[in-house]
Amino acid sequence: MHIVHTIADLRQHLSAFRRPAFVPTMGNLHDGHIALVKQATALGDVTVSSIFVNRLQFAPHEDFDSYPRTLDADAQRLKEAGCNVLFAPREKELYPEPQTYKVHPASELADILEGAFRPGFFVGVSTVVHKLFNIVQPDLAVFGKKDYQQLLVIRRMVQQMALPIEIMAGETRRAEDGLALSSRNCYLSAKERAEAVQLPLALKTLATAARKACDEGRLDVAALEDAAMQTLRLRGWQPDYITLRLQHDLSPVTAASKQSSVVLGAAKLGQTRLIDSLEL
Repeated sequence: MHIVHTIADLRQHLSAFRRPAFVPTMGNLHDGHIALVKQATALGDVTVSSIFVNRLQFAPHEDFDSYPRTLDADAQRLKEAGCNVLFAPREKELYPEPQTYKVHPASELADILEGAFRPGFFVGVSTVVHKLFNIVQPDLAVFGKKDYQQLLVIRRMVQQMALPIEIMAGETRRAEDGLALSSRNCYLSAKERAEAVQLPLALKTLATAARKACDEGRLDVAALEDAAMQTLRLRGWQPDYITLRLQHDLSPVTAASKQSSVVLGAAKLGQTRLIDSLEL
């Protein structure tokens, strides 16, 4: 595997290839990331992964400084997964001057859910992904479904900016007990880790109840969402949202909705905020 730290070196190395497949990450890789890399490897003539902890998507009170940075271990995992190129730029390489030009995604998609609880988050995500796309110039890129809203934001950005990139979705990888794999799971204590499975269970319960209510013609989305939130609150969680939304644009589901839907959730357990999603 070729490891590069500068834009110039990356572009020079990739000039020999026609169909780069790209997986951007912030490092501290887990099996979910590796599954995305393996998915990409089967689709392009060179597989590129990036590791960059993007300051722009962290609020001042969030964990930018303490976010786990495990470059050596990550590089070894990428190599074993068949990744061809690791792009690991330093901050000054990607942002040599203050990034005053930014990508502002549509508010109806980016200012709800995660965007409502983390203002500016999707501006930071969209800006760094757009910049990485400009650098790597991939033919396709792979993003995981766990961050479902992020996947839609990136797809919409690519569409509106007319970028010649196919955005592929990777299925959420889970531990044996059902918890979605996440780089932030390492923050959980042993007790919290055992409790964390309650988030995917709450999503599954909401999904099951919504299907049953639809079949019986008595869907009350707000009541189902409130019940799921209250279940977590009673266990000591601080839920931001557990909600049923339409898959294609994350607009609210109504009794008359015919499109496919998705359940999304974000909640804080102790000092750790977890997110998850489940397609219906």
